[in-house]
Amino acid sequence: MGSQNLTKRFDIQSSPMQPQLLDIDTALLTKRTVVRRFRENEGEQLYQLIQNNHSRLSEYFPETVEIAKTKEACEIFIRQKIAHWLLQQEYMFGVWDNESAKLIGIVWLFDIKWQLPHSELRYFIDREFGEKGIMTEATFAVIQFAFQQLKMRKLYIRTAMDNYSSQRLARKCGFRREGDLRAAHLKPTGVMEDQMLMGLILEDFEGMI
Repeated sequence: MGSQNLTKRFDIQSSPMQPQLLDIDTALLTKRTVVRRFRENEGEQLYQLIQNNHSRLSEYFPETVEIAKTKEACEIFIRQKIAHWLLQQEYMFGVWDNESAKLIGIVWLFDIKWQLPHSELRYFIDREFGEKGIMTEATFAVIQFAFQQLKMRKLYIRTAMDNYSSQRLARKCGFRREGDLRAAHLKPTGVMEDQMLMGLILEDFEGMI
C-alpha cells in the first residue's frame, strides 16, 4: 500500500513535465553578460549579491532576503532552484558580467501554468550595474527563451508602484500595463502597497523581433 502511494505521488508530480523541453538551453549569451542556470556551490556568490543590495531587496523582495540570511541558506536555495529547473517547475537564471565574471543579477521565471502556458517574470540587478541597459538585454534574452523554447503564450510582471526603473525596463521589453493590484505587497514597514500588473503576449513579442 505504501509503495503504491509513493508511485501514485510520483506519477502526479512527473506527469506535467514536457518531453520536448528536456534539451533546452541552460546558458544564454548577450553582448555584455552570460545568463545561465545556477550551479552547485554558487551560494556564496548569491549571498554576496544579496548583501551588497540588502536595502533595495528588503524594499521590493523581502522574502528573498529572508530566505538568504546565510551562505549556507543561499546554497540550499540555489540547489532547490536547480531541482525545480530539472522538474520544469521554474527557471532561475543568474546574470554574470562578461568582463569581471561577477554575479550581478537574477532573472526568474516562476509560477508557471503549463496548461495556458504562462509565467511570472522577476528580475534584479546589482546597484553598481544598474541604469546601463545591462539588465534589459539579459531580461530580453530570458523573454526570448520563454517564448521560443518554453513556448509560453504570455508573461507578466508585478512591480511596486514606485519602482520606476523596473517599469521602464518592462516597457523596453514590450510589456504593457494591464491593471493595478490593490494592497498586493506587504512592505517591511508593515504598509500594504499597491502593485502594477504588466503583461506581454506572444503576438506582441513576435512583432518585436
